[in-house]
Amino acid sequence: MRWISLLLPALAAAGGIAGGITGGIAGGIKQQCRSSRASTRKEWGELSTKERTNYINAVWCLRGLPSQLPNDQYPGVRDRMDDFVATHINNTLYIHSDGLLLPWHRHFIYLYEKALQDECHYQGTLPYWDWTLFTSNLTLSPVFDGSATSLSGNGLPTLNNTSTLCPKNIPCPAPGTGGGCLYNGPFTNWTAHLGPFSIAQVQPYGSLPPNTWAYNPRCLTRNFTTDWLTSVNTADNVTALLSAPDIKSFLALMSPSTLGYVGAHEGGHAAVGANMLDTWASVQDPVFFLHHAMVDRVWTLWQQEDPESRLEAVNGTGIVHDPPDAELVTLDTVMDFGVLDEARKVGEVMNVNGGMYCYGYD
Repeated sequence: MRWISLLLPALAAAGGIAGGITGGIAGGIKQQCRSSRASTRKEWGELSTKERTNYINAVWCLRGLPSQLPNDQYPGVRDRMDDFVATHINNTLYIHSDGLLLPWHRHFIYLYEKALQDECHYQGTLPYWDWTLFTSNLTLSPVFDGSATSLSGNGLPTLNNTSTLCPKNIPCPAPGTGGGCLYNGPFTNWTAHLGPFSIAQVQPYGSLPPNTWAYNPRCLTRNFTTDWLTSVNTADNVTALLSAPDIKSFLALMSPSTLGYVGAHEGGHAAVGANMLDTWASVQDPVFFLHHAMVDRVWTLWQQEDPESRLEAVNGTGIVHDPPDAELVTLDTVMDFGVLDEARKVGEVMNVNGGMYCYGYD
């Protein structure tokens, strides 16, 4: 049975508390998506001041709603936002650097968008962060300029901020320019509740980190390192992604499965740094969802270049780093979303203009 999840008792018990989405594995979802009714996800900088403010308010609203997970089993999960963090943590070893990165995160960010709309009355769509803009100076980006309509900027500079990751396939990036708590913009008082966890714990056939669900409140940190963006997130990098002849080639550029190699997905996380470098709990930074909307955008555009051969194209396994003995992902592979939704087959999430989805990107 193709279950790609950690079937913890609590999640098994809570999995039926989905957010009002029907169909799926049991009944299927049949609806028509016409271009006239499809919603459009826009780049953050293209949103009006009011639209950005409405989005920020909706994110804070989600933070103020109660969790749907049992507190005795998830003591560090304190609100609805943390439900998304916990779901990502529970699935981390199955949805990174492998064949489930794209389909699992597509549905995950869709569920987040739906929660903002259905639970916080947000009337817009999930924005995306176009990495190709402001690659040499993130603080000039409307996403990160620290204004009241940004997602806050860099973290405060820290002493001895000299550590860096050195991937095998790009030049070693310079150390970041921040590292401390956010100090400007609307998320300066945002807190992370879970972790931090080590990237070294992200291993094939591994287990959850020690004290996974312990409550550990702290400020949100960032550590801007634009060398990552100029290496793997430029316009040329995106052009190469869109020119990839098949899904295997596309994934090799977006998120290589080989340990130590990086692509555009990893570049976006590492460029923001700090909390966003925590593979398990990077969801705690609100920019996570804009970053993954861009990942989904590039994948969507690539699919739409040749729908006949690409809409159902999958490659890789459902285990991090694609170990050779792992089961290959198919359209029937089942993905777990815990308390957020019922389980979904990969085949259900492949087309943004079919099934439960009806959206596109500008």
